[in-house]
Amino acid sequence: MSCPHCDAAVVAFAVPPEIREHAPAAETAICTHCLRTMPIAEAGVSDGDVPPTEAVDFGAVDPAFPSGEAGVALALVCGYLDSLALNRDAVETLIEHAECAGADVFAFLGRLDASDAAFDLDRRRAALLDLL
Repeated sequence: MSCPHCDAAVVAFAVPPEIREHAPAAETAICTHCLRTMPIAEAGVSDGDVPPTEAVDFGAVDPAFPSGEAGVALALVCGYLDSLALNRDAVETLIEHAECAGADVFAFLGRLDASDAAFDLDRRRAALLDLL
């Protein structure tokens, strides 16, 4: 189970039906290093290794991640941050879903530490804060 882009470990998760249209697949993975998201098949994860949404532990990605649907929505947001301008509608929908699921998105963005992300986190964080 590794990222096809940087070879780091991934965290697999099931995407709730309400936000599935904004995910690479119904079962998706996020890289613990570059924060890209991908279908589990691209990361070498088998169907049986994907925990249900409420049991996903994003701690390997960053301790700032909330659990459950909020964490899934924010993981998907991270997957769009390399091209925020092109994915604004999806990002807004996912952030709204995360907030409805109990996440404090501002706190998450402030605590997220991803110096090796596939995008400039500081610039994206500022853009997201402006967007919200």
